Amino acid sequence: MEVNEDRLNSFMGKMLGDVGVAMNAFLMLLGDKLGLYRALARNGPMDAATLAGTTGTTERNVREWLSAQAASGYVEYDRSSGKFSMLPEQAMALADEDSPVFLGAVGSLVSATFLDEPKISEAFKTGKGVGWNKRSECLFCGTARFFRTSYEHHLVQQWLPALDGVVDKLARGAKVADVGCGHGVSTRLMAAAFPNSTFYGFDYHDGSIQSARDLTREAGLSDRVHFDVHSAKTFPATDTTWCASLIACTIWVTLSAP
Repeated sequence: MEVNEDRLNSFMGKMLGDVGVAMNAFLMLLGDKLGLYRALARNGPMDAATLAGTTGTTERNVREWLSAQAASGYVEYDRSSGKFSMLPEQAMALADEDSPVFLGAVGSLVSATFLDEPKISEAFKTGKGVGWNKRSECLFCGTARFFRTSYEHHLVQQWLPALDGVVDKLARGAKVADVGCGHGVSTRLMAAAFPNSTFYGFDYHDGSIQSARDLTREAGLSDRVHFDVHSAKTFPATDTTWCASLIACTIWVTLSAP
């Protein structure tokens, strides 16, 4: 086969760019886990020594991290002062957990795909798949954090009102099943907004259900929010006949509610 040099160069450029993005996901994980983004957004501009002192890390490693992040356009570097900072847009995406565009949890999601490689490779051979409840722990925490801001900014304000009659039903009082609830972020948000309704969260990962219970107890919502380990096939769906898909979860509301 004859190789087209232009196509080859274009493809190699794409591949090298993708490799850089994949490697940067690890640096995002470090920046999020060690609080580097948050400290820089809150206290910058800062040099490497100051950021390291603020976050309890070492200057040598932080300097390399900052340089790589600046080269990728994730933070800013001022050559004259030798200091780094973050633009408001960068801080929204990487340092503000309550921002509607927060992506700081992406590193956890990407790392799980590599940690689970042995399981996934075996599934390719056997065809049996890898259950959600068998994945690495960082996947569950990362997923909860990744979707949390979308739920907080859109679930009660936009998504539920877009469903005909659902908000009125929830306000009067209904039984709701949140299937695939994970850490229960969406379940708690709905329970806080609709105190007359009772909410049941189901997920077949034990650790996620335990986290959901703990967080619900801390939020003071245990009187109307309950969690149990079940899959979409086994959860008790008695008299539940209506559903609507909401990105990472499925919400079911009983039509028999008053």
